[in-house]
Amino acid sequence: MRKSFDTEFMAKVALEAIKEEKTIAEISSQYEVHRTQIIKWRKRALEGMVGIFQGKEGKTGREKEKVIDELYRQIGQLKVENEWLKKKSREIEH
Repeated sequence: MRKSFDTEFMAKVALEAIKEEKTIAEISSQYEVHRTQIIKWRKRALEGMVGIFQGKEGKTGREKEKVIDELYRQIGQLKVENEWLKKKSREIEH
């Protein structure tokens, strides 16, 4: 059975790992969390810190990329649906 951790606990453990006052093995033993999970949380925390120091420009750039990616996905889906409808309409005509 998988354990679920709340965000405060994950942040606390990640901060311990970032401080590097204890080894990952010691932190793992202390909080009863697998080493791999601690390393992932530390990585997420460090990557998230960059966003804290970015201004509005950094956030809007990422938001624009997400919107563009979603629009390209929708265009692809519509192209597939359009081709399928063309094929079906040709089959009905013949």
